[in-house]
This record gives sequence, structure tokens and C-alpha cells, in this order.
Amino acid sequence: MSAHLLVMLLRTPERAEALNAAQWNGVIATARAERLLATLAYRLKGQVAPDALGPILESARFDAEYEKRLALWEADRAMAALAPLDVPVLLLKGAAYVAASLKAGEGRMIGDLDILVSYERIGEVEAALLAAGWEWVKPDPYDDAYYRQWMHELPPLIHRERDRMIDVHHTILPLTARPMPDAQALLADAVRLPNGLCLLSPEDRVCHAVAHMLADGDLDGGLRNLWDISCLISEIDNISALESRARHHGLHMHLARACRLVDHLYGKGKMRLTWADRLFVRRLLARNNWGSDSRKFLGLGFYVRSHLLRMPPLMLARHLWTKWRNGHRPI
Repeated sequence: MSAHLLVMLLRTPERAEALNAAQWNGVIATARAERLLATLAYRLKGQVAPDALGPILESARFDAEYEKRLALWEADRAMAALAPLDVPVLLLKGAAYVAASLKAGEGRMIGDLDILVSYERIGEVEAALLAAGWEWVKPDPYDDAYYRQWMHELPPLIHRERDRMIDVHHTILPLTARPMPDAQALLADAVRLPNGLCLLSPEDRVCHAVAHMLADGDLDGGLRNLWDISCLISEIDNISALESRARHHGLHMHLARACRLVDHLYGKGKMRLTWADRLFVRRLLARNNWGSDSRKFLGLGFYVRSHLLRMPPLMLARHLWTKWRNGHRPI
């Protein structure tokens, strides 16, 4: 129920005054779990809410601004490290949204710094970052080999002094995934900001967000990811160009589903859902009033689905068996 209320408030914040104290407790717990509390805080500016809620929302907005400054500083440090290579720092996800002051960046909590570079330059980029103070997070030889052979990014790096992680991508989906986005087109059509940082074109930003949510992940934190997509789509001038771009990247079916989910949860609910869409909705709205997952079995199903999307069944079986022997257990 609290997940439904959170979605309602993000969609129509003027309905905040109708909630009682118990409902607010559930909404705040769910928003924290989905990393949407600061976004909700920005959406509720100027709305009637209980006095006790004021400090919580103000603190969330402060935390988001702090995260924004950290992310932009980390992007600046990455740009400085790569400057001798003349490699553009193309930001992905949250850092890109706040750098360009996009709607999706309003209240966006940012963890790792994600950048995209050409596969041909990735060895030089790796060496430059290591020389500038980043070091490996995953020392396990199997994990290192797995990332380098099959994934769309280097093994994650963390800066030894700032304790901030960077993920260096050379494309936006694992190499074993069924869709194969055109990484060269992503780089070729990137947009340069006045400060020298780059980000994907508006259409490619949507495609990447859709790929991350529906062609790769298990929908954990899916309400935030879907909110990103909703905001990014709202800033698209030409929907036909977006559809064409998604088809070019092999993501047109995923984009269509994302549009239906956005319309159902954050829009006017005019688009008809498929039976499979309804499973996605149940997964997205699985948080209970404590912010915990109330549909564990469904979550496990999407966890398995996310791995099947990434690799063929036999390869997946070998991978999961190796990870199990090494002590990894899904949460």
C-alpha cells in the first residue's frame, strides 16, 4: 500500500494533505528503500504536509545536494586524470542528470560515478585511473576475468583517498546480453557540456535507462529507475526519433514496455498493460509499510530473469555454480 501512495505523491504531490500519520510512515520508509526520498522532498515543496515531516524532507534535500557536489567533483577528478589522453568523460546515469540539470537529477541520490569510453581506449583509461589513485575493488581472479571477458565495463575501481567508486563502461549492456546496443553511435552522438563533461544524447539517455532497468536488472529499486525514465521521456521533443533510436539499439520492445509502465504508474493510465506488464507492476510495488520486499518469491523470479537476460542458460549455470562455491549468496 505504501508503494502505491509513494507513486501517487510523485505523480500528484498536491494530494499530500489527504494522508494520515500512519500512511506517511509507510511512504517515508518506502521512499528511503527506493532511494526516492529526496526526489519526493522536492516534489512536495509548497504542499501541505505534517509539521513533523518538514525536517525529514529538508534533510533529504540537503543530502541530495551534498551527493550532487560529490558526484560532480568526482567527475572533475576523472576528467583531470584522463585529460592527457584526450579522452572525453562521458557521464552516465545520475551524475549525467545532475551535471546537465535534468529533471531526473532533482533529488537524485548518486552512488558510483559511471562513465562511457571507447573500447579501443579502455586500456589507456584503466592505466590512467590507476595512476591517479583508483584501485581495484574486486581482487578475485574469477571476478576480474568475468568482467573483462563478458561484461560491459571494467571491474569497479575505488579511489584510495576519497573512497568513491568509478565504473568504466565501454557499452551499456553485457556482451552476452541479447540486445547489442551500438556503443559507437552512443559516443558519436554525445553532447558536450560547457564545463567539458559529456553525456549521451536525449534519446540515448532514455535508451540507456530502459536498458539498465528492463534488459539487465532485477527491478530492485525499480520505482526510482522508472521515475528516471519518466523524467527523461518528458524532455524528449520527438518521440518518433526516440523510437527509431531504440530500434537501432535493439531496445524497442523494452522501450515500449517502459512507456506502458511509466504511463500506468506516473502518467494518466491510458495505455493498456499486457499480462507480463502486470507482473512488472507487482514487482515495482512490492514494498510494504516498513519498506521491505513483501513479495520475496516474485523478487527471486526477477533475480533469475536478470541473469538469464545477461547470458545463455549453460553459461549462467556455470557462473552461478562458481559464485556459489566462492561463497556468494543472493540477498
